Amino acid sequence: MHDNTDTAAGDDHPRRLYYFNAGFLRQKRVRRILSLAGYDLRVGKPQADDLIAVWGRSPYAARGEAVAQKTGAGVIRIEDALLRSLKPGRSGEPPLGLQIDRTGIHFDANHPSDLETLLATHPFDDTALLNRARGAMARMREAGLSKYFGHDPAAALPKPGYVLVVDQTKGDASVEYGRADANSFREALYYAQEENPGARVLIKTHPETLAGFRSGYFSEDDANARVEFFAEDVNPWLLLEGAVGVYVVSSGLGFEAILAGHKPVVFGQPFYAGWGLTDDRNTHPLPRRGRNLTRAQLFAGAMLLHPVWYDPYRDQICELEEAMEAAAALAREWREDGQGWTGEGIRLWKRRPMQNFFGRYKRMRFSGESDRKMVWAGKADPSSDVFRVEDGFLRSRGLGAELVPPLSLVLDGIGIYYDPSRESRLEQLIAARAQLRPDQEARAKRLIRRLTELGVSKYNLGGSLPELPEGHRILVPGQVEDDASIRAGAGKIASNLALLQAARDAYPDAVILYKPHPDVEAGLRKGAIPRETALQLADQILDNADPIQLLSEVQEVFTMTSLLGFEALLRGVKVSCTGAPFYAGWGLTRDLGTLPARRNSHPSLAGLAHAALIDYPRYLDPVSGLACPVEVVVERLARGEVAHPGLVNRFLSKLQGVFAGFAPLWR
Repeated sequence: MHDNTDTAAGDDHPRRLYYFNAGFLRQKRVRRILSLAGYDLRVGKPQADDLIAVWGRSPYAARGEAVAQKTGAGVIRIEDALLRSLKPGRSGEPPLGLQIDRTGIHFDANHPSDLETLLATHPFDDTALLNRARGAMARMREAGLSKYFGHDPAAALPKPGYVLVVDQTKGDASVEYGRADANSFREALYYAQEENPGARVLIKTHPETLAGFRSGYFSEDDANARVEFFAEDVNPWLLLEGAVGVYVVSSGLGFEAILAGHKPVVFGQPFYAGWGLTDDRNTHPLPRRGRNLTRAQLFAGAMLLHPVWYDPYRDQICELEEAMEAAAALAREWREDGQGWTGEGIRLWKRRPMQNFFGRYKRMRFSGESDRKMVWAGKADPSSDVFRVEDGFLRSRGLGAELVPPLSLVLDGIGIYYDPSRESRLEQLIAARAQLRPDQEARAKRLIRRLTELGVSKYNLGGSLPELPEGHRILVPGQVEDDASIRAGAGKIASNLALLQAARDAYPDAVILYKPHPDVEAGLRKGAIPRETALQLADQILDNADPIQLLSEVQEVFTMTSLLGFEALLRGVKVSCTGAPFYAGWGLTRDLGTLPARRNSHPSLAGLAHAALIDYPRYLDPVSGLACPVEVVVERLARGEVAHPGLVNRFLSKLQGVFAGFAPLWR
């Protein structure tokens, strides 16, 4: 990212930036991004060394330009970045980034702009920069991200083999200032048919037209035997994948078509035309654009270097990758929850956290019939075809049995991760991550390193670490014996006592360290072993010890299905499994139990972590209340910036301790 800060010459004060458009007053996010970028946004009369902000080439921009002429102040033009929001700005959605241009604006071909100059002059020979660009392009495609990324996942895609003609909204400044007009759209439609004899032609409607804000240049009247008016709000990457040709005037979808591998036919002069990546039909080429760029170079300039990106979780300027992951989290939430959910088998105390996770766009219901039903996994009929919901693997600071609300949940429409009797979505994701792109591998390794450095785990309970006996130390983590993961995946060894016996049998001369499960230690769940019995098999019982610190002091973890086995793998500790937890059977553990034959892929540790921590769970930022990527939750957990159970939940959790043997009544 280039230096987007702007301070007055000779000091560190923000540059004064005046505005004469009420839109800046209404758009809090825009003002915040400008402030973080080094501008002091004001109303008043500017001086000659001040700046005036105008929005692109909007009708209101002339007002600020007139004041600039009278006062000698400079003009900077503001526009949305090319990865903006779920829905168009007119819907009230705040942007994830801005383009701040001091010489022009990217869509105005009549004058140079900062972006055009960057594309024309930057060497683009930095390998790291271009690798970032390739990774970000692939991530945008994978997550279905475009300028507006709130498309309908249920919308039907057309049968592949069509030619795509992209409509825009009437009055769009990018048409006029891209040296085009209504005739340009007629030409695009004509040549799409002329140059592709026999092919179907789809006219793609603009998102603002779909939303009812503005009309487009085409209508149903333009349809005929070969031409279809396509108004579905589909994933544009999938739409481009099925196209055999793309014809545009100045639409941003033309830029995305380039990224998707097309060479679009262009009838205007958008910022991405003239660099050798488009078939340019405009009769007045721009001599300023006499250079050929690769896709990665174009993307690097337009998405990595030029815009100012905003992190809505940390309230700071960020790189594209952080903004992109925010967009991916928000898009996933919209696509999964936009049609609403009915919850079943959800205890009363869990309903508010569930509402926060899944009810932002349409409130969840917890009774009645529905085609979109989610059931707490332990309550689901094994043969039922429903979505199962469970806690994620980075849950909270505190126990679920103490009614501490979660920061992550998993939603699985196939099975559930702890039940090896049927395939789960996590299994599919792990198998798919046997091959990682360089950017995916780098992200997963950064995440593993961060978890290790910060000591973050599922519950983050802390605790002291006693002096340990010398020798080859085997950590045996106890589990809740009536937990669903034991019932479904433990196999022949399904109790803590049997696990301890198996560990001693396997390692007669080792130092066996037994760590009771926190829920059992707290008296909230079933699974306690009498102390004298445990000490006949274990060398030491580690009461209330921090399990994550323990992992740095042991040589192996011996477990049934405990998540501590996964956390041990992340920290480079050898793991033996007597059951079939989700992380077993992939070549990363010593497997002593019966495992599904379908687990025949061999992902790396980074691939396993990517699937289990990045792809599978949903995360909720406890500070902003927004859906977020895993990295944000890791920071919140490390800093203790998390939700707490409250007085009522604390009382209920203590009451539950009295009835620990009747957990199914309250779980």
